[in-house]
Amino acid sequence: MQNVRVGERTVESSDGRRLHVYDTGTGDLPVLWQHGTPNVGLPPEPLFAASARLGIRWVSYDRPGYGGSSPVPGRTVASAAGDARRVADALGLGRFAVMGHSGGASHALACAAVLRERVLGVVAVSGPAPFGAGGLDWFAGMAPSCRASLTAAAAGRAAKERHEAEAEYDPEMFTPADHAALAGDWSWFDKVVRPAVAAGPGGLVDDDLAYVRPWGCDPASVTAPVLILHGGQDRVVPSAHGQWLASHCPSAELRPRPADGHISVLAGAEDALEWLAGRARA
Repeated sequence: MQNVRVGERTVESSDGRRLHVYDTGTGDLPVLWQHGTPNVGLPPEPLFAASARLGIRWVSYDRPGYGGSSPVPGRTVASAAGDARRVADALGLGRFAVMGHSGGASHALACAAVLRERVLGVVAVSGPAPFGAGGLDWFAGMAPSCRASLTAAAAGRAAKERHEAEAEYDPEMFTPADHAALAGDWSWFDKVVRPAVAAGPGGLVDDDLAYVRPWGCDPASVTAPVLILHGGQDRVVPSAHGQWLASHCPSAELRPRPADGHISVLAGAEDALEWLAGRARA
């Protein structure tokens, strides 16, 4: 992996809430990374070599309740737009692109829906569609452990917290290709998952509660170019979610990867980043 220095700082809101921010500091195209669940916000090291070649400056932050960011119980997916604006303003960034993986993909689309005047382009990888989306069987095809986790969230905070107190890691949510990716280039996930869960499940609980309530914005209102990357064998967020998002975002292009799962789909992330750099600069 490319040796890139990632600076860290704290951005405070007027009410004293903290956001822990990461910034690689160089490159003419800022790309805001939206992390998955449960992760902290370190930008994606496996893409550093490509981003250096493409002139991309990674900016990211721990979502509220993770790492060094203050929790915000009751936050929605659209809440990410306010945090993205706060981070961009603190770093003196005007317009920027957004990329997210898994639940971060939903947050990336929300940023583009709310901050239409500032977002240049979006890559959304393996992201869930809005809960209750018309024409989508939202839980169909999910691994049983993923379905149980989100069903608990749909029953409310108390049920979700009880579930997390008893839940164990389920390797069956990932395909053999996913496990190979996690043992290879994307072993980086160990760096972002372990610290995310070390302080308890608070960030994960707030994320999952946000996924099963209204987003607070409409992905159909995104006007920036969107690339949706989704694995056909995904057991965490089934590919029907990516298809639904692509059909409901007027500016979206769907790039399916039929043989990939939730993690192995990131083998296509470098090409997606090249697409993003081209569209954002256009």
